[in-house]
Amino acid sequence: MTVEHTDGRLAKGERRRRAILDATTRVVERDGVAGVSHRAIAREAGVPPASISYYFTGIDELLVATLLESAELLIADIARMRERTPEDGRAWAKTIAENLAEMINERRARTIAEYELYLLAARRPALRPAARRWIEVGASEINEGRGADEGIVKALFAAIDGLMMQALIADEPPVAADFEPALHFLLQPMSYLREVGEVTG
Repeated sequence: MTVEHTDGRLAKGERRRRAILDATTRVVERDGVAGVSHRAIAREAGVPPASISYYFTGIDELLVATLLESAELLIADIARMRERTPEDGRAWAKTIAENLAEMINERRARTIAEYELYLLAARRPALRPAARRWIEVGASEINEGRGADEGIVKALFAAIDGLMMQALIADEPPVAADFEPALHFLLQPMSYLREVGEVTG
């Protein structure tokens, strides 16, 4: 078997695996986690049902992979935000507010699906490491990784989750300007940590 043929098979396999993960997200968006089954995902992805078992040992493994994929998208969001945001608390509040508003409005269905998977981790331990992935990576970005107090970081992410849950059930979805005052308040301890890091660094 040639290298080109092997590479082609690997690429085809990765495309099919990706199609299955994308299909899982769409099914959760439309029908909730309860709608996830081998047959439903295969139909949505346009692949034979046996393909699901080939790439994933069971539904839990499929859901873990889907949640990790969502976490990687959030991590990419954080990286893009860092690239365009100066190290200033008020600037960060505006940037995060814009991203949350996009998640609530333009990406609403996907955000609901992600939170449904996130909450499912409370019942299914296999999903918990994946559910914590974006928080762990996000925390490592705070204060450029210098001296971020664990309690403050937990409070910040818990508050953001709360803001998002409130936004998802609001009759009128909030826009960036609605998020910004709360985020400016929540980020004040981060500004303090950054200043301490500059003095002691």
